[in-house]
Amino acid sequence: MKKINSYEHILLQADNNIGDAGAKHLADGLRNNTTLTELNLINNNIGDVGAMHLAYVLRNHTTLTTLNLGSNQIGPDGAYHLAYVLRNNTTLITLNLGSNQIGPGGAYHLALGLRTNTILTTLNLNDNEIEEAGAQHLADALRNNT
Repeated sequence: MKKINSYEHILLQADNNIGDAGAKHLADGLRNNTTLTELNLINNNIGDVGAMHLAYVLRNHTTLTTLNLGSNQIGPDGAYHLAYVLRNNTTLITLNLGSNQIGPGGAYHLALGLRTNTILTTLNLNDNEIEEAGAQHLADALRNNT
């Protein structure tokens, strides 16, 4: 895995099939990074465990503004961990979770994170089968966002 240097602002790792193990290595590399602003991990076979590793580091990351986790295998458990990013991170503006497996349960978790998030301006949840219940959770969270 490539070392994440302090001068890099955008890291593109799309379509590399890094999986959960690769996501853990990447999260370890991000732990002390202070300059990365965009991270593109689209279509990398990252599941709930990989999302957990990334979320643990990114919840307190201070420079990342864009995170693309679209077209992975993230389900409700991964959404649970990513909700902590939404609750705690103060720089993330754009989050793409499109084409995952979040479902209504994952939408519920994300809604809890969105309730107090005033930074995020773009959230993509297309093709996640969040259904009416998940949409209602998200709508309630956005309505009550403080």
